[in-house]
Amino acid sequence: MTPASSMTPASLAGLDLLASAVLVLDADGCIIYANPAAENLLESSAKLLQHQRLTSLFLNGEKLQQMFDQAAAHLFDDKRQDLALERMGREPLQVNVIVTALDQPETPVLIELRENVQLLKLHREERLLDQSEANKELIRNLAHEIKNPLGGIRGAAQLLEMELPERALAPLREYTQVIIKEADRLQTLVDRLLAPHRRPHIVGDVNIHEVFERVRSLILAEFPNGLTIKRDYDLSVPEFRGDKEQLIQAVLNIAHNAAQALAERIANGDAMITFQTRVARQVTLAKVRYRLALDLHIVDNGPGIPPDIQHRIFYPLVSGREGGSGLGLTLTQTFIQQHMGVIECESRPGCTDFRILIPLP
Repeated sequence: MTPASSMTPASLAGLDLLASAVLVLDADGCIIYANPAAENLLESSAKLLQHQRLTSLFLNGEKLQQMFDQAAAHLFDDKRQDLALERMGREPLQVNVIVTALDQPETPVLIELRENVQLLKLHREERLLDQSEANKELIRNLAHEIKNPLGGIRGAAQLLEMELPERALAPLREYTQVIIKEADRLQTLVDRLLAPHRRPHIVGDVNIHEVFERVRSLILAEFPNGLTIKRDYDLSVPEFRGDKEQLIQAVLNIAHNAAQALAERIANGDAMITFQTRVARQVTLAKVRYRLALDLHIVDNGPGIPPDIQHRIFYPLVSGREGGSGLGLTLTQTFIQQHMGVIECESRPGCTDFRILIPLP
């Protein structure tokens, strides 16, 4: 960074290139310079930020005020602190704040704000876990509430069919059969909702590459033309204890969704799904630190997940596809969490990346 004693217009322009947010304050604590990264982080233009007191931008600005006062009084050259800067009606900013004292009376303080990526990731995982627990409770309660009346509806339709007079049986049986078949369809849906909670967790030695190869063969059998499945495996990934069938189903749900989303590219012959396996080190999952974790990616070059449902794709009955049940990713999330892991997704047109992290022994 530019030396503290030489904050010239040219050096300020050099700060425009930094990826972290930089603010220069005057003696009153008002912003006189904000680089583009600061505009992006604070969601405001440099013109609007100028001459505002930095502390007024946040509900808990007194923490920044204290650091500013100490820097202006030259009680330190620079100071670092992790802060959650609260904003009205928006998510708090989780940042690492670096306050530097400058040797210039008119611009005594420079502040650098760096988003705390690890803390943001931890909060995101906590939200996902809370959401998943709420989903599971909702699913269990809803499924049981539906299941009991369904049996009564189906039974009543069968009794009604038996009581129909012979001359009316043929024309009216069509309607009773509609009731019976729809009741059966809903029963199947309810069973799928309850399946992960009923099925025992069968643990054994799992080779993750066998899981991917099984899914690869199933997908290519259904989509033999126009789709390439690329393997990007780290063969040093160790075996681990897990439920192989659950993991196959989890990966299959994601890969099958990807293949269906790639319909247009499959028709053009340039559809691709990539299976990637890696080992991640020093990973925190659900507030627990693990030395090693399985780092899996399922990536496709499709159109991407619609932005309006990206944050809801793991919710039950949410689907971006016509006729989709909206259960596949919910079940996948449940299976991964039963392995103490997490699943997340990043998507944009041309690249959708599902990442699965599972702790290794």
